[in-house]
Amino acid sequence: MSQKTSSGASAPDELLSLAVRIARDAAATARRMRDAAIQDVQTKSTDTDVVTAADRAVERQVVEALRAERPGDGVLGEEYGDSTAPDPGAVRWILDPIDGTVNYLYGLPSWAVSLAAEVDGVVVAGVVHNAATGDEWTATRGGGAWRVVAETGLARRLEGSVRTELDQALVGTGFGYDAARRAHQGAVVAGLITRVRDIRRIGAASVDLCMAAEGMLDAYFEKGLNPWDHAAGGLVATEAGLRVSGLDGDPPGSRMLIAAPPALWGPLHAALSELDAAGGP
Repeated sequence: MSQKTSSGASAPDELLSLAVRIARDAAATARRMRDAAIQDVQTKSTDTDVVTAADRAVERQVVEALRAERPGDGVLGEEYGDSTAPDPGAVRWILDPIDGTVNYLYGLPSWAVSLAAEVDGVVVAGVVHNAATGDEWTATRGGGAWRVVAETGLARRLEGSVRTELDQALVGTGFGYDAARRAHQGAVVAGLITRVRDIRRIGAASVDLCMAAEGMLDAYFEKGLNPWDHAAGGLVATEAGLRVSGLDGDPPGSRMLIAAPPALWGPLHAALSELDAAGGP
């Protein structure tokens, strides 16, 4: 593990090692807090957009751990926003303390701590730790994507789906919390579902992206994602060989994110563009 430093980047593998250790500790806290945390639930953008005491406690824990190791780095977190921007060439950490809070609230086994290291706007290392199962996905830029299986502790390199026909593809997606946005997204799914094998909605974007990287989903798309939703998972998908982009030449982001193997990306992109998937509220 690298020594504490006030500023500056480290090699991606060093950043990943730190991220993995911190994410595992954070996941343990979220599991330990769950019974009490789901009794202290508040809402954010809408009545269905929930945040628990654990979301905030885990984010504070991760930020404190990062600052103890690397006090000069910036942090962008879902619950408390952005810290002071780091100097050029320094690291900004992008954190979702509990991605899939509704799953966490209901006890569904898909909620994750997602932590990525970004340097000058480029994500160079990331980990998604499914705290409900112990499964973990990691990646470094140029170093490939890997899954660590909870039962064995063994790491397996990821290469995405081998599917080549959209009508045989299992496609993941997600929905926003605003009712008008959900109506538009539902119309997009209604137009797409006859063109694919089936649709899945897992409820945690970081896990969706990692499942696509692993080939458990053939592809994934969603409108309305924030940086913390896709920073780590997007790197895992990219390093597994998927093309991760927005729609119609845009970068991946809040208007649209598409992650698919090259053979599926073109037809999926064409279908989503025709269905105006990036449109609506």
